[in-house]
Amino acid sequence: MHIDWAYLTAKGLAFIPALLAALVILVVGLWAGTWGERLVTRLLRRREADPNVTLLLGRLTRWGVIALGLVMALQQVGFNITALLTGVGALGFALGFAAQDVSKNLIAGILLLLQQPFHIGDAIEVNGYSGTVEDITLRATALRTFDGRLVYIPNAEVFTSAIVNFSRTRARRVELTVGVAYGTDLAEAKAVALQALRQVEGVEEEPAPKAVFHTFNDSSVDMTLYFWVEMDEAGLWDAKDEALRAVYRAFAQAGIEIPFPIRTVYLTRDAAGEETPAPQG
Repeated sequence: MHIDWAYLTAKGLAFIPALLAALVILVVGLWAGTWGERLVTRLLRRREADPNVTLLLGRLTRWGVIALGLVMALQQVGFNITALLTGVGALGFALGFAAQDVSKNLIAGILLLLQQPFHIGDAIEVNGYSGTVEDITLRATALRTFDGRLVYIPNAEVFTSAIVNFSRTRARRVELTVGVAYGTDLAEAKAVALQALRQVEGVEEEPAPKAVFHTFNDSSVDMTLYFWVEMDEAGLWDAKDEALRAVYRAFAQAGIEIPFPIRTVYLTRDAAGEETPAPQG
């Protein structure tokens, strides 16, 4: 068999520039991947993102850039990238469709850790549950409800639901309803209640506490007290407890009655002379 060395030499010499270009692209890709991983890691650490997510996104950045460089290098030497990408794309689509719930929660978990609408230890309300965040994984958010239950909520549901973060609220408004007896001077009752609230630790001066009479009940005229509590100084339940006791003491000192429900019962005598409750209505 005759070997055309001149032809092979010419082809080899023609291939050398493409090979050198491919090697340069591959080296640049490796460098860019390492640099990109460091950049992403540094940015996520500044935002105090979860260490596991930081590591994951850093490595994804690195290998993504390296893979891009490899593809470009193979193109330089004439490798058929189209067929390879077609096969990889079909396989990726099949896997993604089969595990769409897993991938959906994974992506939502990464986005939650990046956006940080809440941190571990924050008190939040989401998807009908209220409690303290105990953990944020790539699949679910662990929430310890205020009554002690541990709830795992899929990240996709957390991400698409309205989130109320109580821990990031400087002050919260508290409502306290109290009734006074008929015949009470309502203006005096309101003034006494508001003065009592101003003595409670943590109650904000602005917005000022407000009292509104709103309901005629069977045995009382009801009013609701609205006041704002500084969350750094007093807990929500502690402030409401102290406010109730302060109003109770102030009403007692001012002689303002908080009435018991009153029911009037009429008695009639039957033929034997026994007293029985008369029918009402």
